[in-house]
Amino acid sequence: MKVSINADACIGCGLCANDCPEIFEMNGDKAVTKSPNVPAGKEDACKNAATNCPTQAIVCE
Repeated sequence: MKVSINADACIGCGLCANDCPEIFEMNGDKAVTKSPNVPAGKEDACKNAATNCPTQAIVCE
């Protein structure tokens, strides 16, 4: 699974980094992915972070 964040849509709330620090981290006032590839076993956590994102900035494919 791949993950990306639309930086224009990200408001920097930090929910994704708090919920799934294995995949997301904060870089200043924006969230970024540590890698575009979601580690095995973390797919559900990634999808959950995408669902909880208030601006729907996270794309899991």
